[in-house]
Amino acid sequence: MTLACTPLAELYPAHRERMALTRFLAAVAVEALIAEARLTPKPGLVDRRGPGAHGDMNLEMVVRSAHSLWPTFAAIASAAFQAREDHALRETLSELGRAGERVMLQTTNGVNTHRGSIWTLGLLCAGAAMIFERERSAATVCAKAARVARLQDSFTLPGQSHGQRALREYGARGARGEAEDEFPHLLHVGLPMLKRSISKGLSTEHARLNVLIAIMAVLDDTCLLHRGGLPALTAAKRGARKILDCGGASTKNGLKALFELDQTLLRLNASPGGSADLLAAVVFLDFVENAVKSQEASHGDHAL
Repeated sequence: MTLACTPLAELYPAHRERMALTRFLAAVAVEALIAEARLTPKPGLVDRRGPGAHGDMNLEMVVRSAHSLWPTFAAIASAAFQAREDHALRETLSELGRAGERVMLQTTNGVNTHRGSIWTLGLLCAGAAMIFERERSAATVCAKAARVARLQDSFTLPGQSHGQRALREYGARGARGEAEDEFPHLLHVGLPMLKRSISKGLSTEHARLNVLIAIMAVLDDTCLLHRGGLPALTAAKRGARKILDCGGASTKNGLKALFELDQTLLRLNASPGGSADLLAAVVFLDFVENAVKSQEASHGDHAL
């Protein structure tokens, strides 16, 4: 093979590493969105049973939307690969995110399926890409992503998103506040609940349902506020705490309480979309952390 015909990835190992990492992170982000969508039963949300409180959505649409975002997550990870957090990077990532929103809306004929996840998972993809592999824990990824989120984007238009309106009306900081605060509901609620549930021998599905419910119990979910105001948020938190008090989604009483909450949210036409976005982010971080541990273990076995 002549030099002119040699693939760039073979000439430049760093380019090969960038390509492999961006493909991996994009794939994990998409699979996390699909895992969240297919998880059943979820109160008020699209799942295998139906559209929940989203009359304009169905599971097939949400899965198509997730697949359409692979290039967006890959582009975000590529732009952030081993980069420093600065104003230029922040605006590049924002533009890539807005381009991803346009692709999403084209895929869904104008339905907002994943705007919140583009922000959250996009930041986490960027944070993971900025960090060297052995440092890529959930905490370091969230910390790096938070530093990017705190930077200003000159092209952000004020007052347009549901989260911005919820901030004005209710003081809820939404997805932006979650990111700027280093994702406390991921690190201190969702991931611990996932690990506790798995350690008790629960199935992946029950563990992830418990994650969703634990986040719902404490999050000021701007999707609930947008669709149903304080009554919807209060009902969701109260119902989620009841499920946890019953032992979680894997217990008979907990599952009964989950279905009761589902009916309550359907009556209110309200959906905990912000909590669902964070569930997908928990799945993403858990997979990234486990991949690093598996890689370290394989390196150790090789050394032996």
